[in-house]
Amino acid sequence: MAAIQGGAERRAQVLSFLFSDIEGSTRLLQRCGSTFATALSLHHAVLTDVIGTNGGVVRRIEGDSFFATFDSASAAVRAAVDAQRALKSQGWPDDCVIEVRIGIHTGETIVVGTEFVGLDVHRAARIMSVGWGGQILISGATAALLPTMDGVSLHDLGEHRLKDLTEPERLYQIAAADLRSDFPAPRTAGAVVNNLPTQLSSFIGREREAADVATLLERARLVTLTGPGGTGKTRLSLQVATDVADEYPDGVFFVPLAPVADPALVFSVVATTLGLRPPGHQTPLDLVSEHLQSRRALLVLDNFEQVLAAGIELSKLLGAAPAVRVLVSSRAALRLSGEQEYPVPPLPLPAPDDDLEAVAATAAVTLFVTRAAGVQPGFELTSENTAAIAEITRRLDGLPLAIELAAARVKLLGVNAIAARLSDALNLLSSGARDLPHRQRTLRGAVGWSHDLLDAGARRLFARCSVFRGGVDLDHLLTVCEPDLGGDCFDLLEELVDHSLMRRVEQDSGVRFSMLETIREYAAEQLRDGGEEQAVRQRHRAVYLALAEEAAPRLTGENSGMWLDRLERDHDNFRAALRYAVEGNDPATALRLVATLWRMWQIRGHLHEGRRSAELALAMPGADNWPAQLAAAYEAAGGIAYWQGDLSRALPLYTRALALYRSQGDQACVARATYNLAFSHGYDDPQRAAEYFEQALAAYQALGDELGAAKAHWGLSTTCFWVGDYDAMQHHAQLCVPVFRRAGATFDLAWSLHMAGLAAFAHGEHESARSMFTEALDLFLTSSDASGLYLVLANFALLSEASDQPERALRLLGAAARLGDETGVGLLEPQIDRYPRTKHAEDAFDAATVQALRAEGYAMSRDEAVAYMREG
Repeated sequence: MAAIQGGAERRAQVLSFLFSDIEGSTRLLQRCGSTFATALSLHHAVLTDVIGTNGGVVRRIEGDSFFATFDSASAAVRAAVDAQRALKSQGWPDDCVIEVRIGIHTGETIVVGTEFVGLDVHRAARIMSVGWGGQILISGATAALLPTMDGVSLHDLGEHRLKDLTEPERLYQIAAADLRSDFPAPRTAGAVVNNLPTQLSSFIGREREAADVATLLERARLVTLTGPGGTGKTRLSLQVATDVADEYPDGVFFVPLAPVADPALVFSVVATTLGLRPPGHQTPLDLVSEHLQSRRALLVLDNFEQVLAAGIELSKLLGAAPAVRVLVSSRAALRLSGEQEYPVPPLPLPAPDDDLEAVAATAAVTLFVTRAAGVQPGFELTSENTAAIAEITRRLDGLPLAIELAAARVKLLGVNAIAARLSDALNLLSSGARDLPHRQRTLRGAVGWSHDLLDAGARRLFARCSVFRGGVDLDHLLTVCEPDLGGDCFDLLEELVDHSLMRRVEQDSGVRFSMLETIREYAAEQLRDGGEEQAVRQRHRAVYLALAEEAAPRLTGENSGMWLDRLERDHDNFRAALRYAVEGNDPATALRLVATLWRMWQIRGHLHEGRRSAELALAMPGADNWPAQLAAAYEAAGGIAYWQGDLSRALPLYTRALALYRSQGDQACVARATYNLAFSHGYDDPQRAAEYFEQALAAYQALGDELGAAKAHWGLSTTCFWVGDYDAMQHHAQLCVPVFRRAGATFDLAWSLHMAGLAAFAHGEHESARSMFTEALDLFLTSSDASGLYLVLANFALLSEASDQPERALRLLGAAARLGDETGVGLLEPQIDRYPRTKHAEDAFDAATVQALRAEGYAMSRDEAVAYMREG
């Protein structure tokens, strides 16, 4: 290794600073073992050689990190490129391949002995730290000093905030032949959390609009992009969100509202997007407002036009969260105070007398040519096709979606045929409704033209697919759409995908198919006009009712997590099925959907939506004509109210369910309804609750239902808990646990372990309690049961108190409080007040310390809280 050189003291010297280190050196050391030392020596030799060869001086080596200085920016960059090339071609021992990240900045420093002092030195180190192995990053200052260098170019990565530095730094990536260039975004300390979908196509022709909207967002907290379907509002909003993301340190969140038809559900979807559990007693709006009230975040709400009534709630959110901004795409303005509307214009078009160069420069033509080249490699603008392409874009009025649909047909028809057919289609559809905006009629013509290219069977399939919301699995698509289709469904579906009228989406669960919302609306019109709407909707709700009824008995068993995920994946279709049932005057289906979906709503935190859906179904005309289904829906509605902690509402619902079951003579249902009714008395009247549980136990035993009897014993253990009879509580819990375990009833097992653990704790059996609480935790996590996790956090706080860890106990109680606030499961708080606490963590500290420790726990995410719980 070459000697490290220092120097005498100098002041205000301007140098280019190069920092490097090995990416993932600790992991390499663990993987390579003793071989890593050999690889490290090779790395040191390469770096030392190229730095010296290019006139640099190695100032410091610490482990695998180098610090060197150069008299010029070009020498530093040349050394970095040579280093990456040499490292790439180096033969590494036993595949112990080393990748190095390099950062360069040019600035001023003071040399004190052998130390280089100054903010610019730190800036260079920070630039290196955000890079990736194999990457060279340089600052704007270095880039400005670089002369033209053969084989070297710069890629502008934009401004990024670096750790501990107040001002952002514009970063550039060095690109050179033989070096990798496809790196992720720099790992800057201010990287913004976001769920913005990755855009697979280039952003064309909207640069000015993107800049305009970004400027408006600086002045207005609510900006609405308006225009008819197909103008590119969504794509523009995503680009703007990407461009301004660094200004929102608390996140940028894309909320697609196309599948949501009910304005009351908008903030349930927003809450889910933010990772919040839609609450029970707390409205989704209040939950979102509370979460965002002190955060600087950007919400991107897409397809707001069908939920305009939710604008009032959006206004309330903006009032409650002063640092939040909202970017909306909608076909109509929201007409709210403070709203800044931005009508999205069509893409600029070529003039009839433009020459080839002028035509090529217009955004509409660029978009067409780019998308056409995507389906027909090698396609380009030529003197032969310029007139036809210009005519197509003009006929389509510069609407991006229409242009893309036309470009998708290049491979089949060619541009001249497209221009001719499009002209005919537009003339045919020009007599559309006069109250529609002109551009919407144009888009209707473009989609109609694409639709008219399909054969009769594909058109029928296209129309039928409009009933699905949020995508559909192939099996369900076939069941709903295949009858009397007039062709092979697989071939026809492939035709729709090829014509860009359906999208095929790969997910972890398998392949799903979906439509762009604008196209779905057109397809829905075709379904109505074709006279098949009611029949197809009926098949749709039958399919999803069957799925819900198949899943319902499995939502509390061994594979509950898989079945709950399955229902969540089609939540939009269940919402649609319920709406179709209401609009189709089908109370039986609506009631059955409520009865079978309520447990998913409870476990996965959709209690607010579940309550609204239950009330809607129960209020339907003719519901009384279906007593069996009505009883089940009353029972489901009672369960929802119970988990919300609204026992005054649960009591009459459970009572009606029991009365209906008795009138029908269904003894199994009577037993279950009696068991449920007991819970509505709960902690208010435990003696009366115990009487109902005893009645349910007798009924289950008469039926020979061992699992039902075990549930009744578990219910009795809860009443014993309320009155502090821990001997009886332990007796009942020990009776039910083995039954649930044998039956694979994981939901019931987890809750019975919770009660059994509390009984064991009350008897001083702390390790036994810990074992049961841990098993319950694992079961609750498997099904993502938030209410169960809430109580287990409190259980582990109880153990921490008993083991003289009051700080830990208070943090866990704080984490439990947050989860309770997020889920809104109000019935749980009184249980914690009755816990058999041998010590009180609050007594160990003053009030300020207690509050601070609880706040630390409240700040934990769910995953952090679980990890902290397991540590103890």
